[in-house]
Amino acid sequence: MAITQLVWLRNDLRLDDHPAIAQAQQQGEVAVVVCLTPEQWDEHHESPAKGSLRLKLIQTLRQQAHELNIPCHVLPLRRFSDCPNALLTLCQEQNYQQVWWQNELPVHEAQRDDNTENHLREHNIECQRFAPDLIVSQPVLNQQGQPFKVFTPFYKRWLATLSANVQSPYDLPNKQTQGEALPNEFVIPSEQSSYREDLWPADYQAIREKLWHFCHTKEALYDELRDFPAKPNTSLLSPYLALGAIGPRACLEAIIYSASQDNRDWHASVWLKELAWRDFYKQLMGFFPDLSKSLPFKPETVNVIWNNNEAGFKAWCEGNTGFPIVDAAMRQLNQTGWMHNRLRMIAASFLTKLLLIDWRKGEAYFMSKLIDGEFAANNGGWQWSASTGCDAAPYFRVFNPTRQSERFDPDGTFIKKFIPELKSIPAKNIHNPSSAIRDQCNYSEPVIDYKLARQHAIAAFENLKKENE
Repeated sequence: MAITQLVWLRNDLRLDDHPAIAQAQQQGEVAVVVCLTPEQWDEHHESPAKGSLRLKLIQTLRQQAHELNIPCHVLPLRRFSDCPNALLTLCQEQNYQQVWWQNELPVHEAQRDDNTENHLREHNIECQRFAPDLIVSQPVLNQQGQPFKVFTPFYKRWLATLSANVQSPYDLPNKQTQGEALPNEFVIPSEQSSYREDLWPADYQAIREKLWHFCHTKEALYDELRDFPAKPNTSLLSPYLALGAIGPRACLEAIIYSASQDNRDWHASVWLKELAWRDFYKQLMGFFPDLSKSLPFKPETVNVIWNNNEAGFKAWCEGNTGFPIVDAAMRQLNQTGWMHNRLRMIAASFLTKLLLIDWRKGEAYFMSKLIDGEFAANNGGWQWSASTGCDAAPYFRVFNPTRQSERFDPDGTFIKKFIPELKSIPAKNIHNPSSAIRDQCNYSEPVIDYKLARQHAIAAFENLKKENE
């Protein structure tokens, strides 16, 4: 009997904890397919590091599928618009009669999914579409049936919904009895760059071990320790979450089990709350399509007059602003493809509030470098920092980079790691070195005067507020 069920994987690159695969296999034996659309990903500013990790994960996934006798097709395309015809051709060649997938919420992805379904159905191929790959997959709405625009009430409803619907992870698919498991050769394109494989191995067992190690050893103290970039107290799972190499129910299971071992209430997990922010930003993408079109959530902020300061932007990108914590953060991003979350807020606040440079430039730059770049979360974070977004920081909240540095890197350990020019400077001087020290170490002078820049930014937003009153 021929295989008739095809599961289309996108940013859910895994075989276990996958509802579409689990449901499809109840109908019979399955195959999976991945569409490579590098031209589209480039337009979305996705980084070479993320692209490399994606391809390595696909290689690993194909081998895992091979061991389970699950055919795994890889279709080298260019754009999302190529997917409908390519999937139809595959279905006709292999006699696949149903295609299963989990929906995605940004505008381009949603259009791709709708166009594919329409095209396949026109040719008598059924489509089974599932809710997005979130911890709480159904829409989280307020009492009026509308999406939340503020995180705190969203989180309360989200947590109540989750508590009533805790699901165990879906098992790895059963080994199949038939099918050519490797229907086409897949070789990583030579032009793809490398990434830090020592930090993020494309190995599903290693990913699972990383999750459980974090939950056993660090998750309980996450709230206390997460803001200090010199210490390895975060999960480092974000690249896997961005590509769906680990499932939401698997994360929840690890949180609940680890909390039970310590007699803690899993509902109070701060790491779980961070995962809720991912759901929040993704849900907003679905309800407010303008977020996918480079528009601010607060429409009045489209009139903010941003500085056209190319020299300042270049200094920020390269980590040469003269503010050590900002520069160390940007150099970490450029060297590793990742940045600590506290530093993302500091760097984004510096660009949007102190340099008063358009948040969209920072958003695109982060995406072009981050191995864990996720459109919804990145957009949400940047709009939060720029005070243009949903539940954003108030416009008068401007991070003081020197105070942030003193608080979260008190010994200068993180700064010294990424700014070797300052490695011999005592901690008391490292957060805002004198001109003499800068000259001696060949380290940049500050590109702005903090107090004046802060006043200018607040005035710009206050003028906007008056115009809209």
